[in-house]
Amino acid sequence: MRELDMDVVVLIGRVLFVVLFLSSAVGHFTQTEAMAGYTQSRGVPQPKAAVLVSGALLGLGGLSVLLGVWADLGSLLLVVLMLSTAFLMHQFWRETDPQAKQGEMIHFNKDLALAGASLMLFAFFAHVDELGLTITGPLFTGL
Repeated sequence: MRELDMDVVVLIGRVLFVVLFLSSAVGHFTQTEAMAGYTQSRGVPQPKAAVLVSGALLGLGGLSVLLGVWADLGSLLLVVLMLSTAFLMHQFWRETDPQAKQGEMIHFNKDLALAGASLMLFAFFAHVDELGLTITGPLFTGL
């Protein structure tokens, strides 16, 4: 494929990748009270603040990757958020009900997979010389 074609493929991949993060960010701000109730039930301190901060991180990380503005930093934000969410919100090992345990395990594994994909994107954005179709270059260089 030609270079422009690959740039478009990467852009389409970025768009598809961030749909979940950006739609989740909107949910964090439009359903804050309901999400704070769930967050509180999981034992997270200051649940409303946690929902708002995580919504902001989802939005910032997602937009950063989508637009290619310090996308390496945006990818790292998503790694940290997904790992935190997996271990704080989806503790399947604490569930006694088999159905609840399975649901939490699915969410835990989804968050781990998204953290892994975000980490790979970090490496891509931080170390590929020609990013194509981005607004800025990487923030982290020479790592």
